[in-house]
Amino acid sequence: MKKYIAIFSAALLAFASCTKEFESVTNSSSLTGTEAAQLVEQDPSFLSSYVNGFYAWMVQFATGGRTNHDDFGHMSIGMIGDLLGQDIAIAGSWNWGTYDINHDYGKYDYYRPYQFWNFYYTLIKKCNEVIDFFPADSDPSDATLRGYLGQAYALRAMSYTYLIQLFQDPVEGSYPNPTFRKDAPGVPLVYATRDGHSQEEIDAVSGRNTLQIVCDQIEKDIEAALGLLQGYKRETKNEVNYEVAQGIAARYFLLTQQWAKAAAAAKAAQNGYDLMDEARLRSGFMEIEDKEVLWGFNHTSETQTTYASFFSHMGNDSYGYGGIGQSVRTIDRSLYDAIPDTDYRKSLFNTPAGDATAKYAGGKLPYASRKFGEISGYLQDYLFMRNAEMVLIEAEAHARLSDGQATSVLATLMAKRDPAWKAANVTVEDVLFQRRVELWGEGFEYYDLRRNAKGVNRKYEGSNHSTNAQFAFPAHGKSWNYQIPRQEMQNNMFITEEEQNEWITGTEE
Repeated sequence: MKKYIAIFSAALLAFASCTKEFESVTNSSSLTGTEAAQLVEQDPSFLSSYVNGFYAWMVQFATGGRTNHDDFGHMSIGMIGDLLGQDIAIAGSWNWGTYDINHDYGKYDYYRPYQFWNFYYTLIKKCNEVIDFFPADSDPSDATLRGYLGQAYALRAMSYTYLIQLFQDPVEGSYPNPTFRKDAPGVPLVYATRDGHSQEEIDAVSGRNTLQIVCDQIEKDIEAALGLLQGYKRETKNEVNYEVAQGIAARYFLLTQQWAKAAAAAKAAQNGYDLMDEARLRSGFMEIEDKEVLWGFNHTSETQTTYASFFSHMGNDSYGYGGIGQSVRTIDRSLYDAIPDTDYRKSLFNTPAGDATAKYAGGKLPYASRKFGEISGYLQDYLFMRNAEMVLIEAEAHARLSDGQATSVLATLMAKRDPAWKAANVTVEDVLFQRRVELWGEGFEYYDLRRNAKGVNRKYEGSNHSTNAQFAFPAHGKSWNYQIPRQEMQNNMFITEEEQNEWITGTEE
């Protein structure tokens, strides 16, 4: 929980997956393209170990190299981002999240920047290893191999999409119409050999590329992923398939304000999925086989990480940090008050009176979240993408386009959430409010605030935020930033000190 970071070996960027299968296979980075292609031709099935390695890494404990219990892969990064916003208030003894909620964890030699940077660049490295098992001059014809390659491109696109938001303020101007900052400094690109670039071209993108250059690569990867995943039948929802790749594309197009493309991708992602009814909405958000879930991770006794897990921190009905009352996640009072009583989602949080009948201490507190459930042995699944999010992206995109379709799109979700909901004309603000309610605690608030140029104000009359967290953080404030980690600054000759992000602690904002 101490926020300073030691200097780690560069070998951490090659941190292997926790699965034995992934550790035992040949590392493609030591092979020529021809050798790698021959291995695939001899035994295509062995590549599944590499693909499983993607997803094992996404739920890996201590991705930043230290055994911090708030570092458990992709979902921990989303959870940490939520703490910088307004909609989660922490109650209890507060051992976890203190620095994050106070915007005091972004400096180059603190743990957070390294955790985020290392996680996504390691995932990119793993994607490049799979990409380099295929020759540059042609795509595979085998459907399974096409699916493996497509997943690598999709996850690489996703990784860069997160990186450019974590390490750059992505927009300029003010809400409701900020502009995406195409010329702002972004992050380095790491090519696979199959990408076909010369050493000169590789060097040219090894520093802080503009967001536009990074986005050009993301769009190439999305296009490749969608082409390769068309018709691919995944074995489990752990994997990215065509609809999930469309969901990744929808998130990216929403960020970059390509509204028509965002609407189309989000609509395509919904194919074959439905929305939770009232009963399923209250079932704990922990089962990837629910028909609303597009993508997630099915935890087993070998992959679960007990206290160092999403449900330990976020689940007040689980025996973990939340449940025992150490770091209780509660909903911001102003948001709770704004949710109509007829909305089923309001029942996912305690009333101001709390709930004395709750199993654990955390679940008894006023405004405590009851959204995330418990399964013995920490076997709750992680949900990475739900159909409701795709409906909300489609609705927001249409609201931005002012094409008259936002109301009918949002109505499909609200019919399953609030039987009393009616709207003659859905605005962007209407959709953003529904995102706050629907996606609460799932790792979206930081990114929504950043892309919309919105700040937060936790200091209002009746606020249930702890006194030492009652700050107002303005849009574009430097405390929202994460600096490029010290190790990268020391090892990457293409990034100068003058190119470092500005950062100040939230108490100085």
